[in-house]
Amino acid sequence: MHTTVSVENLTKKFDSFTAVDSIEFSVGRGEIFGFLGPNGAGKSTTIKMLCGILVPTGGRGQVNGYDILTEQEKIKSTIGYMSQKFSLYDDLTVKENLTFFGSIYGLEGTHLSTRIAYAMEMAEIGNRGNEVVKNLPMGIKQRLALGSAILHDPPVLFLDEPTSGVDPIMRRNFWELIYNFSEAGKTIFITTHYMEEAEHCDRIALIIAGKIIALDTPGQLKNALEYEVYSFTVENFIEMFEYIQSLDFVSETAIFGSDIHILCEKGFPLKKELGTRMKMKGVGNYHIEKILPTLEDVFVTHARKHGV
Repeated sequence: MHTTVSVENLTKKFDSFTAVDSIEFSVGRGEIFGFLGPNGAGKSTTIKMLCGILVPTGGRGQVNGYDILTEQEKIKSTIGYMSQKFSLYDDLTVKENLTFFGSIYGLEGTHLSTRIAYAMEMAEIGNRGNEVVKNLPMGIKQRLALGSAILHDPPVLFLDEPTSGVDPIMRRNFWELIYNFSEAGKTIFITTHYMEEAEHCDRIALIIAGKIIALDTPGQLKNALEYEVYSFTVENFIEMFEYIQSLDFVSETAIFGSDIHILCEKGFPLKKELGTRMKMKGVGNYHIEKILPTLEDVFVTHARKHGV
């Protein structure tokens, strides 16, 4: 597989604070690579180093064959970058925004017009090309921001939490666009804190406090979980959650809607032991079953191990 992004011991410090701590990974052509982690984990800082916006404190890396330490301007000309905050100009029209960003990338004439038409079609702008951007719905704004990032048809896209603040339907539509780019051979590097989004990635790096704590496919991460997972349904589940959390044979607990996910050591007879405890408490109306782990189970488990 052709590698388009690679880093070794990549580090970024701000005075005494280490935002990114000696991380290593590589991303192949056409791959959708996800960075999953909470706010402040180092996701945006990593993207900004890869895009040539921030200079690393240590380590090395390449994007499209260009060095992230010495060839930042070359990197910027061959990538698409969509920042976490909406990046277009609210007081300009759709076409004015796209014309401006296209000119930054050196596009002109018929080529620029063709790419603007493509971006507008992709964003489903319709006949709103002369409308001021601030009047557009958030979902269309996000697609338009993506359109501006791919005007110059870059081989690598860096998307920093691109669906933040977008409703689930718009989010699904956005991911259809990402799939299309991947199928066309573009490399997608995307950060998110949405667990369901991370499921769509080919591989995921879990990042906490600047460190990558796990990296693999979603399926492999779940298969490698060292615990068995059970779903427990009961009335007064908030009160029961606190009780179950205190049991010495329970490794982790998490609330999923009105269910409680319980993690315990593999091979432990959880149904029997928990049934005994429920009987002792006079609780008869409950349901427990073994289930496949979710990415959230994986993430919570790794986070707890690292003191989060």
